[in-house]
Amino acid sequence: MTVSVSQPDATTTGISFELGCVVATPGAIDALEASHQQPHEFLRRHHSGDWGELDDHDRSENELALKHDLRILSAYRTTRGARLWVITEADRSSTIR
Repeated sequence: MTVSVSQPDATTTGISFELGCVVATPGAIDALEASHQQPHEFLRRHHSGDWGELDDHDRSENELALKHDLRILSAYRTTRGARLWVITEADRSSTIR
């Protein structure tokens, strides 16, 4: 599944990175359908710097990743408790959820 999502303005979020091509795994699609949620809410959170349920170490790694073009990772839970990972590749070619 490929999703089109508008990217927030970096001047309002303070975060600046490209999502690239957004794709979803079958498991993520199933989790979203089961919870009746849309991918956009998780993608917006990820793109705005809300890393979700990451520990302090992983949050620090994301801050480093923003400065050095490394992989960016976020973790969220659907309303039904399923865990979703949102990962933007280091080269910013794609974001997988």
